[in-house]
Amino acid sequence: MNMDTTMQDVSAARPPVRIGIVGAGRSVLQVHLPALQSLPDLFAVTAVCDLIKDHRDRVERAYPHVRHYRRYEDMLDDNEMDLVLVALPTVYHAKAALASLAKGRWTVVESPMALSHDQALVLRAAAIKARGRLLPSLPGYFSPEFRLARMALADSRLGDVYEAIVRRQDFVRRDDWQSIKRCGGGAAWYEGPDAVQQAVTLLGSAPSQLWSELKRIASLGDAEDTAHIALKGRGDMTVYIDIGGGRLDARGPAFEIRGSRGVFTVMPGAMSGTVRAIEPTFKFSRRRSSVRTPPVVDMHEDIPVREWPLALPDQDTAAAGYWKAVYETVRRAQPFPISLDDAVEAIHYLQVVKQSSPFSK
Repeated sequence: MNMDTTMQDVSAARPPVRIGIVGAGRSVLQVHLPALQSLPDLFAVTAVCDLIKDHRDRVERAYPHVRHYRRYEDMLDDNEMDLVLVALPTVYHAKAALASLAKGRWTVVESPMALSHDQALVLRAAAIKARGRLLPSLPGYFSPEFRLARMALADSRLGDVYEAIVRRQDFVRRDDWQSIKRCGGGAAWYEGPDAVQQAVTLLGSAPSQLWSELKRIASLGDAEDTAHIALKGRGDMTVYIDIGGGRLDARGPAFEIRGSRGVFTVMPGAMSGTVRAIEPTFKFSRRRSSVRTPPVVDMHEDIPVREWPLALPDQDTAAAGYWKAVYETVRRAQPFPISLDDAVEAIHYLQVVKQSSPFSK
């Protein structure tokens, strides 16, 4: 019997995960809901909680039998749910997630899951008590460009990898709560958790050094829209995070992986990237450095450089890949690819970034 066919049959026999949504704002309507609709055999939205009726109605148009709630405390008493998606404004994430975990629900909490390391540790303790049912929402881990960056790390054509860049660029004059400090806004919180998770994964270990700066360029609120973070590993590897919310220039690659013989680049959302490297069979001529006065000549060598495409075997978006992993964990008891401990540490690093910046005071 074909093993792939057997696994497909088992998955098909399992019922869809029933989801209750707390907070049906932009992240739900523009990101999560389309991804869930693309996986009808795996998920069904059965309840939605939001103060704005239009938001609930939009979910209802996708799932006509969804039940409406105005208070998430009432929704948590609904027994026809397997999982709760918490997508409220940031300052309410931890409280709502704790309430869901107290009911023993599988809980997906939008990023950032907490606004302090202590708060994240409280969530971790509640998750342990709820038998590991807290899943951080970090879809960037499943994005095609990040998956390609991880593939590039092992590409021998790059030589010895010493540097990576995680880049997120845009120009947005934000005027919503995400731009206001007291509401938990700022680029470090709304972009940082995903970017830090990606950076630490590329680094391969916990960073031994951290440097950062925050700025406000285009945002209309008082929170930062620009964050520069450098994470230094214990070896030669350094990962730079470049989050820019006030960039009018053309967007650069989402990821760059630099090695001693070449560089890999991939654009945001792309399903393939490019390795540009010295021809693998080329060997440099042997020579030594000298303290003598050099001849007045160009020191550049004639080096053969080639380009190769690096592509993924599938076309999964970040959100679809994330929710597929959620299904495997909830319905088939597979370990979630992102450990909760790593997600908690990402909050720790970002708290250090926020607290060490005079701008955030």
